[in-house]
Amino acid sequence: MPGELRANGEGKGEDEIHERWLRLLNRSTGDRGYRDEWFDEQCGGCTFWIALSGELGLDWGVCIRAGSPFDGQVRFEHDGCERFVARADGTFG
Repeated sequence: MPGELRANGEGKGEDEIHERWLRLLNRSTGDRGYRDEWFDEQCGGCTFWIALSGELGLDWGVCIRAGSPFDGQVRFEHDGCERFVARADGTFG
């Protein structure tokens, strides 16, 4: 469709994609039940999270953790799950 982002980088639509994918969150930092310890266990700091390229890669990546319910899925950097493993160097994103 015209105006949609394409794999070759043509088109636009990062904002629409971002908003659409946000509906997939497991843990939203804005939820009442969000635990303080989860701030340190977000996908962007996990050793099993690989950032996408381009604009979407600033916020989105793929989980590659075997046993995670999100293995092979696109995840928001501030989301998280119980299979989190911190990066040895402490980097994020």
